Amino acid sequence: MMALLLDARLLVRKVKDLSCFTPRRHRVKGKWAATLAKQPATSLALQHFDATYSGQLGELWPSIRVALLSEKKYGALFNNFSHESTLAQLEAQGCRDFISDTGTEAQPSEVAVEEESNCVSIKKSDIDGQLLSPLQLSPHIKCLVFPRGDITRFKPARPDMYGLLGYYLMDAASVLPVLALDVQEGHSVLDLCAAPGGKTLALLQTQSIGFLCVNDSSVSRTLRLRRVLRSFVPKQLLTDEKLHISSLDGTKWGEVESNTFDRVLVDVPCTTDRHSVTEDDNNIFSKSRTGERRRLPQLQLELLLAGIEAACPGGEILYSTCTLSQIQNQSVVEQAIFLAQENHGIRLQVVDLKPLPHMFRKTFHFAPNLHLGEMVIPHLAANFGPIYMCKLRRLS
Repeated sequence: MMALLLDARLLVRKVKDLSCFTPRRHRVKGKWAATLAKQPATSLALQHFDATYSGQLGELWPSIRVALLSEKKYGALFNNFSHESTLAQLEAQGCRDFISDTGTEAQPSEVAVEEESNCVSIKKSDIDGQLLSPLQLSPHIKCLVFPRGDITRFKPARPDMYGLLGYYLMDAASVLPVLALDVQEGHSVLDLCAAPGGKTLALLQTQSIGFLCVNDSSVSRTLRLRRVLRSFVPKQLLTDEKLHISSLDGTKWGEVESNTFDRVLVDVPCTTDRHSVTEDDNNIFSKSRTGERRRLPQLQLELLLAGIEAACPGGEILYSTCTLSQIQNQSVVEQAIFLAQENHGIRLQVVDLKPLPHMFRKTFHFAPNLHLGEMVIPHLAANFGPIYMCKLRRLS
């Protein structure tokens, strides 16, 4: 019996000695998966953009990438409802209104002559095929920027004697969709995805709108929009007669109010490229928001179609994003043009926005050779954007 016990102890000892030759993964179930550092959303976004935009943008991508990761540049949208002294103060700091400062640039009529040999027309064509005048810009919108290469920051705006702030800080390129919308006196305008409110403020600065309908599907974002408007716009202009604010599902707007508006701005939710590579907070590349991000192109398409239905025949729709993504930009517009005709019998015409790159090339860098729409691309010397825009005219 004693001999058997000794043999058993020897066997156990040999097994223990042999355990050192057994791979660790077969001996102990590790907890490495729970302790590995998670990739931040900004890294996931940058990896996605490297894979996507290097092919889409080619040799432009490296410089755009550097600019996206660098501090963005702001513009100060001047508030016409505030005291005029604010404008003089901004100009005294070395700022300039980029909208009026186009004197050294080739004018649209001149560019048309220069590019005639390349069959490029920068004039808009109307329903009958007749040439319209080049893009007219509102004389009332003013957005001040520091010179190229100057990264001076704007100071926060202070309230004037009436409690209104003198300017709103935003990406200066975000004003371009409002300029391109070409709001005329007495127009009824729909801003379908309005929050946080920069473009809505720019629309109000035109001082031409007969009625403005402002919508955002998020109630919390709509509340923020209301606070912004109260800080910049006199109370008498925030009445239901002039301005209506709602929190409806924008994709259903065509069912609520169709064939109504002279101008429709559809500034859709997107991957917000600059935010995605610099801020982990509220980042759409977070693992928990993967499904939401993948559904974006479909949501954008539905919003644009709703905006098209909301416009009256002869009305114009401006689609815009703050992403470089071709899938969220040109592809959405192409699908909307097809589906509007196929499902609703609505014919659309793309309005040429080539005047914008020629008028504002001193301030922004524009993507070359887009087959549909125009896009401001980030650049270290002028770090605005990205902003994509495409304008459609509803023919029927």
